[in-house]
Amino acid sequence: MAELYNQISSNKRKTYFLILGFLIVIAALGYVFGLWMGTSYFGIVLAVFFGGLYAVISYFAGSRMVLAVTHARKAEKNEFPHLVHTVEGLAIAAGIPTPEIYVIEDSAINAFATGMSPQKASVTFTTGAIQRLNRTELEGVAAHELSHIKNFDIRVMLLTAVLVGVVVLLSDVMLRSFFYGGGRDNDNKGALPIILLGLVLAILAPIFAELMKLAVSRKREFLADASGALLTRYPKGLADALKKIRDDKEPLVEAANKATAHLFIENPLRKFKGTVNNLFSTHPDINERIKKLDAM
Repeated sequence: MAELYNQISSNKRKTYFLILGFLIVIAALGYVFGLWMGTSYFGIVLAVFFGGLYAVISYFAGSRMVLAVTHARKAEKNEFPHLVHTVEGLAIAAGIPTPEIYVIEDSAINAFATGMSPQKASVTFTTGAIQRLNRTELEGVAAHELSHIKNFDIRVMLLTAVLVGVVVLLSDVMLRSFFYGGGRDNDNKGALPIILLGLVLAILAPIFAELMKLAVSRKREFLADASGALLTRYPKGLADALKKIRDDKEPLVEAANKATAHLFIENPLRKFKGTVNNLFSTHPDINERIKKLDAM
């Protein structure tokens, strides 16, 4: 059990460093863009402004937008009594308010949590998960998602998505500025190194930002697995659920896309395997997750 707590603490520390990496990338983009525009502070101010704007929009509308995009509907207690009672009981055990509960009409097995805080959170399950998982397996999945809420993973993942959006936006503005003008034109030789540096940053920054987002997502999944096992005191339930998800051949393509895939308990768009695809995967290897749970 001590090893489990050490894993939780380690994942939290690593996540903070990854968030710091995001901020460094954004600051670098802003600084170079500012130099191109004539003042190094302009780009940094621009990054802060749009980052704040993205954050405000995400805070007030992000969760509802995700639910709308995934075609989720409210889970009524008379229709899904076992699901509602399971979530309510686990929420009490976790010491958090019962989140709003939604369902997606799809036979694939999956689930996700979203929101900004335990007081403003929701959990969503596919009907496939409700129908095809037994009681302990569904409890394991629900505990995993409630752990995302209790650990504020939902806020971290929303923050990383916002930061990726800022990086992509700044990169796009920089590229357009370099190609269509708008920067300083009084010293072409002096501007050339800035242009070259800016082009490299503008092209590579979104890739690095996306990789950092995926790394954050993968680490939070390990943390939620560990926390969920602590909550139910039965790691085998979640492990068995992940085995069913692993063997499920039906991807959740109707309700998920690249923007929401990182929210689910397992990548709903999994189709290909290989080193490159693992690098850009939103989740850690599911067999590794199962192995860790079986060892608890």
